[in-house]
Amino acid sequence: MEYTVQKLGQLAGVSTRTLRYYDEIGILKPARINSSGYRIYGQVEVDRLQQIMFYREMNVSLEKIKAILEQPDFDEAEALRKHRVELLDKRKQLDELIRNVEKSIAHSERRMTMTDQEKFEGFKQKMIDDNEIKYGTEIREKYGGETVNKSNAKLKGMSEAELARVDQLGQTILTDLQVAYETGDPAGELAQNVAAMHKEWLMAYWDSYSKEAHAGLAQMYVDDARFTAYYDKEKPGSAAFLRDAIVIFTSK
Repeated sequence: MEYTVQKLGQLAGVSTRTLRYYDEIGILKPARINSSGYRIYGQVEVDRLQQIMFYREMNVSLEKIKAILEQPDFDEAEALRKHRVELLDKRKQLDELIRNVEKSIAHSERRMTMTDQEKFEGFKQKMIDDNEIKYGTEIREKYGGETVNKSNAKLKGMSEAELARVDQLGQTILTDLQVAYETGDPAGELAQNVAAMHKEWLMAYWDSYSKEAHAGLAQMYVDDARFTAYYDKEKPGSAAFLRDAIVIFTSK
């Protein structure tokens, strides 16, 4: 079956403007342009749009989606199996949050008691699941599944106060990193204080500490564009500066 851009938009629940933009950037070209100048999409394009929408649901950028779909060895069936696993993980995450809300309702209505730990279980599981989707493959390859699982278990065991303290520490690292970056000296006192705080922040999650692992993680901040973008958001070059500071810190 063939569809005009308007009909395909209605079918998929996306705007015609989005489909035209997909055509412009080359991620979803129509099968042909008819004699009246209308974009016409066939079954191949419908299936490709479905894949794009699956990846977008997982917050994958259009640039990366285009690269994935254009790989010579792209396997649609295998991609769908991966989408299924990711969606099941997402459903598990939502189910955990729903159970947490239901417990909270029962607690507020005096039908049951709820510990402070239980109040945040769903949110902590969401943090774990989000990290798995974004960085799970790279982190597990670098440090091993057992190490990552121990880190996740440590996070789930944190109290509300501990979680708040770690989050605040992470924010302080970002703020102080910008100040230290202005000095241009990763070996300076300010930069080394940031590296020390970074170690403290890691120890909230890591089961054990090693200088080699710390330095390796710092290098990943530079090698992986997602980490680099996070640290370079305010001042480009901050990720590399933090890496240098941590390398100096761990060499002592």
